[in-house]
Amino acid sequence: MPKSQNYHKFVFINCPFDDQYLHFRNASIFTILDCGFIPKCALEEDNSGHVRFEKIRKLIQDAKLAIHDISKTELDPDTKLPRFNMPFELGLFIGAKCFGTKKQQEKNCLILDKEPYRYQAFISDIAGHDIRCHHDQINDLIKCIRNWLSNLSNEKVIPGANKITEKFNSFINELPDLCVRVPIDVDELTYNDYVQFISRWLKKNI
Repeated sequence: MPKSQNYHKFVFINCPFDDQYLHFRNASIFTILDCGFIPKCALEEDNSGHVRFEKIRKLIQDAKLAIHDISKTELDPDTKLPRFNMPFELGLFIGAKCFGTKKQQEKNCLILDKEPYRYQAFISDIAGHDIRCHHDQINDLIKCIRNWLSNLSNEKVIPGANKITEKFNSFINELPDLCVRVPIDVDELTYNDYVQFISRWLKKNI
């Protein structure tokens, strides 16, 4: 199916890629899929021949929706500098919405942080946007994403955040056994592996 046909279903995920955030990223993927949408992430394509910026630009262009988590602002222990990828990609998405075609102007995004109004100290230009907080809690993250997507879904009533959280915890508990059947170690799973495992699990656990 051409990507353009899924424009209204694609959800671009702009979040940290480090191991400390992995559980949050997996919860985001799970929630997006359980809500009937399609997660899109730069990690889904491993092609060293593609310039990273062009890959990000194409993902943003092809997705009406996006989740931007700007909660990771800690300094890198080696460089003593913060990472600016998340704010940069947020700006690119907002720019596409403001200056793009009529189709691009339909874009809608969820901006997440870990504390209310914390963003004002490091990215105050987004003041006026409805920033949601997950307080570094998985259940709050799932609730934020679920409620946002529920307001955008015209096809079905989406299960509540508590139910999605319950299902996600069940999936995580079953994942080691699912990996044994392949076989593959849990710590070997790529982004695409997680998407496949979650998609198959959800089909059997509606």
